[in-house]
Amino acid sequence: MFDSIRSASSPAVAFALLALCGSAAAQELTPIGAERAGNAAGTIPAWTGGITSPPQGYRPGMHHPDPFAADQPLATITAQNAEAHQANLSPGQLALLRTYPTYKMVVYPSRRSASFPQRIYDATLALDGKVQLSPGGNGLVGAAIGVPFRRPENGLQVVWNHVTRFRGETVRRRVGQAAPTRGGAYTLVRIEEDILFNYHRPGATPASVGNVLAYFIQQVLSPPRLAGDILLVHETLDQVKEPRRAWVYNTGQRRVRRAPNVAYDNPGTASDAQRTSDQLDLFNGAPDRYEWRLVGKREMYVPYNSYRLHSDQVRVKDVLMPLHINQDLARYELHRVWVVEATLKSGSSHIYQRRTFYVDEDSWQIMLAEQYDARGQMWRVSEGHSINYYEVPAFWTTLEVHYDLQNGRYLAFGLDNEEQMYTFGRKLTPADFTPEALRQKGTR
Repeated sequence: MFDSIRSASSPAVAFALLALCGSAAAQELTPIGAERAGNAAGTIPAWTGGITSPPQGYRPGMHHPDPFAADQPLATITAQNAEAHQANLSPGQLALLRTYPTYKMVVYPSRRSASFPQRIYDATLALDGKVQLSPGGNGLVGAAIGVPFRRPENGLQVVWNHVTRFRGETVRRRVGQAAPTRGGAYTLVRIEEDILFNYHRPGATPASVGNVLAYFIQQVLSPPRLAGDILLVHETLDQVKEPRRAWVYNTGQRRVRRAPNVAYDNPGTASDAQRTSDQLDLFNGAPDRYEWRLVGKREMYVPYNSYRLHSDQVRVKDVLMPLHINQDLARYELHRVWVVEATLKSGSSHIYQRRTFYVDEDSWQIMLAEQYDARGQMWRVSEGHSINYYEVPAFWTTLEVHYDLQNGRYLAFGLDNEEQMYTFGRKLTPADFTPEALRQKGTR
């Protein structure tokens, strides 16, 4: 079933991977393909549907209150005791603990909170065993709405499950992005995004989806030197067959032009070169420059149910610190994750020679990623702090953090504490995502 089982950090980890892989086939699965049962130790509970109703008093438009606020920490992992926990830590997490003396991981009880609409479950079950990878693995054949590979057999299938996972049908979100210096100074970049997930539109079929996964428009609101710049993207499914279509509106030039470089390892928007284009959402875009290996499954401490980082009772300045975010606000839990390793193909170009992804079994959200340079040295470690958005429902990041171990900086994307909450279900159509619509938006 798996390409290989290799140790991520120790023989104990390799044994755990083997045990999990051997048991996976025998487990009853949830609608989207996770193991329904808890683990043998009782430290991961059974999945019972996730969060199916919001906490009392919640109304759409509010920041999402923490349903697990009464939970008490089980452990605090630091550089001093990391060795005792290494069976449940990744090489990247161990590197963060070694590199930054103030970095820590506060571990809480595991809550399998991920949930999705019934139509996503129904569509996933209807697709089970029927979807194929297109030639070269760069697209999907026969997929719409549901998780394409409920029982993945290779690394590319897991990656496609992440890329196509449900995050609503439409959404508008306003978020902040910051890349603090080693000393902690930063400029907050405020961004507004509208997204139409074409793959998940009600009634979507493989024919109606065609080769467009999503429509996306992103406008910078501040600071003044960047305000008004807009990026429009038609996210194609098979980007080798048809590259991502992108346009930009530049306020200085007051014109729309094509943007062919919004892909792969080109710098992300206003990121101060602290992440690549394909690093947003932990991974996005075409997978064609890498060989993908499914290593197996692990039980790992990953950022999960990160409601305190999402809270409107917290200010951005409370989150951003020198070297790393405020780890007192972060929450880690033990969950089963798929481990996928990407190695740069011979003859291909990318600043990351190798990447490892840790994908939550309950949501197909990448929770953690590690990026290595051309020397094989670990360069960047990324975390996806995620929550359940009750009104959809969907499990998605509230904050991405990309740590650069070599320059001591990091990029935080998704800072929504002081912004209006996401608006899911906006009336958007493909006509709202044309170059002409971009031109009109830019000249208002």
